[in-house]
Amino acid sequence: MASNQPAHAQDQDRASQEVYTQRANTPETLAWYQDMALGMYLYWTVDAVFGMVNAHSVVGASPAYLDRYFRQLPRLFNPQRFDAAWYARLAATCGFDYVTVTAKNHNGFCMWDTATTDFKVTNTAYGRDILHEYTRALRARDIPIGIYFSPDDAWFQWRRGREVTRSRDYCNPEFNPELLAYDQRQLEELIAVYDPDILCIDGYRAATASLVDFAWDLKPELMVTRGGITTPEQEARQDVQGPFEAHYTIGRQWQYRAGNDRNKTGRELIELLVDCRSRGGTLLLAIGGPDADGVLPRDKDDRVRELGLWMFVNGEAMQATRPRLHARQGDLAFTQSQDGTVVYAIDLGPPLPWGTWRTVAVDGLHLRADARVDVLGSSGLTLEYRPDFDPRPRWFATPAGVAVTYCRTQRLYNDLSWPNPVTLKFDGVVAS
Repeated sequence: MASNQPAHAQDQDRASQEVYTQRANTPETLAWYQDMALGMYLYWTVDAVFGMVNAHSVVGASPAYLDRYFRQLPRLFNPQRFDAAWYARLAATCGFDYVTVTAKNHNGFCMWDTATTDFKVTNTAYGRDILHEYTRALRARDIPIGIYFSPDDAWFQWRRGREVTRSRDYCNPEFNPELLAYDQRQLEELIAVYDPDILCIDGYRAATASLVDFAWDLKPELMVTRGGITTPEQEARQDVQGPFEAHYTIGRQWQYRAGNDRNKTGRELIELLVDCRSRGGTLLLAIGGPDADGVLPRDKDDRVRELGLWMFVNGEAMQATRPRLHARQGDLAFTQSQDGTVVYAIDLGPPLPWGTWRTVAVDGLHLRADARVDVLGSSGLTLEYRPDFDPRPRWFATPAGVAVTYCRTQRLYNDLSWPNPVTLKFDGVVAS
């Protein structure tokens, strides 16, 4: 279908699904990244003061609105309850492998003490370098840090008396050498001062390719997600295979939304993670905070901890695993160890009541005679208050592969319910 958008605007629409640089992440860096299952996305910029959409409200806004946005919002940004160490602890507790934080969004607001602009966090009522606080807290826990950076910059255009839009050539660093040089200076600061492990550049395709190459020149071992691998947003199509970084939100907004939100359930988040890992991808989850005060809203915290509990039990099936040749079979999704001797089958079927049995069949899977089949998190030796009950999984070979009858014995909620998937571990797989 023909489009009346400028070519570079169409490029931006497609950018998240594509790899658009001729260079690539080093094999060592990519292997390191593929071990990581789950990233925490702390999407935060100055307009979190009102819990509004990040940055996009400035496009097509009136001069009076833009004046308030660029001049007044920084005076209002004062998250006195923000504690970077709390977020680092949450990530470590709940099984997140890395944390990506906003350095600069499309509005141009910088969350670090940059020398390139006054539109920055250290010129707010808060006054502190948030990126420095994040970096220090994450490094203290040996959590890799990712930086999100937008080369699109509304402040840069507004200060030069231009229309704030995303559909003119001057918005795109590819056609605006002054903006490109500005973005390069900012990236140079970020890499030299904060030394990120991961970089996500969210912008126009050709300009992002140029900035990705610039970043790799500064730090060749840097893992680049957007611009270096596929990074679908809110929909990781089934034809997308790993490595990829799928960007999803808990609610309907990347950053904090003040009310009227609709959250995914804990099970939906778990299923997103399992789907990503079964296809060799990684889930980067925007958790909907910090809010205006710097804290994570309770409804989002609840979702993160439900996901964290599942990871506490089942994390070995997600972290440092690789996809199987066939990612899905009916209600089962699969991952495997890197040597292929262990296969994990995550049962995405209806919730299994405590103390009841289910039989599943896995085609194409063959086990040694001395193989073990376990339910992750369970010993298989006892069911609480039922000394007469033998809960050990039973497996047997079939002409097509293997079948297993297993029982859910672990009690994770007080009322015995557990709405989330159970994982079977097959240890002793015969190479096919």
